[in-house]
Amino acid sequence: MTGIDLSPATARAALASVAHADEADSAIVERYATVVWSHLVEPGDSVAGRLVAARGAAGALDSVFGGGTVADVTAQELAAARRRWMPRLNPRAVTDTLRIAQVRAVSLITRADPDWPDQLEDLGAHAPMCLWVRGETSALRLLRPSVAIVGARAATRYGDHVAMELAAELAGSGVPVVSGGAYGIDGAAHRAALSVGGLTVALLAGGAERAYPAGHSGLIDEVAASGVVVSEVPCGSAPTKWRFLQRNRLIAAISDATVVVEAGWRSGSLNTAGHAAALSRELGAVPGPITSAASAGSHRLLREYGAHCITSAQDVREMLGLVRGGSEQGVRGPRTDDATRVQDALSTTLWRDPVDVARRAGMAPDEVEALLGLLHLEGAVVRAATGWRLVSGHER
Repeated sequence: MTGIDLSPATARAALASVAHADEADSAIVERYATVVWSHLVEPGDSVAGRLVAARGAAGALDSVFGGGTVADVTAQELAAARRRWMPRLNPRAVTDTLRIAQVRAVSLITRADPDWPDQLEDLGAHAPMCLWVRGETSALRLLRPSVAIVGARAATRYGDHVAMELAAELAGSGVPVVSGGAYGIDGAAHRAALSVGGLTVALLAGGAERAYPAGHSGLIDEVAASGVVVSEVPCGSAPTKWRFLQRNRLIAAISDATVVVEAGWRSGSLNTAGHAAALSRELGAVPGPITSAASAGSHRLLREYGAHCITSAQDVREMLGLVRGGSEQGVRGPRTDDATRVQDALSTTLWRDPVDVARRAGMAPDEVEALLGLLHLEGAVVRAATGWRLVSGHER
């Protein structure tokens, strides 16, 4: 393969600061190949996603740059992909990224790691190759459930107030708050979550080692100190319009619900809402004054997308299915009830079979099937040919 050495020795030396020393050679090579792919592609490249899913990161690189045809994509797709990937095949760029990651304490998370958020797999071929993370990577396992709070950069005083109220109450009760680190609603949501000691996650469109906008450097550092700052593009990457739009799909995918607090008619937050709807995630919107252009997009979501009308944190909890029979369920406390474990493994929007539920709950399939039957009698879950799901708050 041209330009990149995928030998175990080279991979192990390059990844010395972001890999486990006891990893097998094959795992180290695969991890290094994943870093290479993160340089070759722009976020959401489905051709690369299909190749890596079929052959693994290292195998896909060998197939693509070793010449010849590749069965997993058409000849036209492969030819076009090679033209856009080849100019980026730069070993020096890979080395620079890993050096920056070491200096700025940025971790590399791949699908092989236990901290990888499985909900991103709902993006299919458009899922990220890897994640670059500042902060405690294990926090990525605490995002079920979680809520994305997004909205206008040029937020009004009303929008800021509502975002802070929602984020503070939700984060304070144990529901992680996800947003994009931008001015306006994003910043208000992050600050409020931090103020109550809650978990908040910022997904960036540029490299995880630097804040964008620069005026939020202090805020992003605070998020990294107590939560996590995440990017799918390598360290050193600049944010672009395309990367902002693709970043929005990660915000929607990593969260169980998206709430748009305030958005104009053409707000970028509607892009995040569109991804949430496409992924069958719960979608909510906060109504505003009918005379306010800053709320025109929120009203559009309520009217055209059937978004839940959000007027309080309690509305968000109901949307997430955290309110059952008039009482709230603990979110972050210790779980000892097996029925609760099964409910935690279910979704209000996605149908899951008992084997998948058992895997997510860490239980035996026969135990899960028995508990699903009991929960069905209680009206907490529903069954269809495609599997089981939770009954959401508005269905009760």
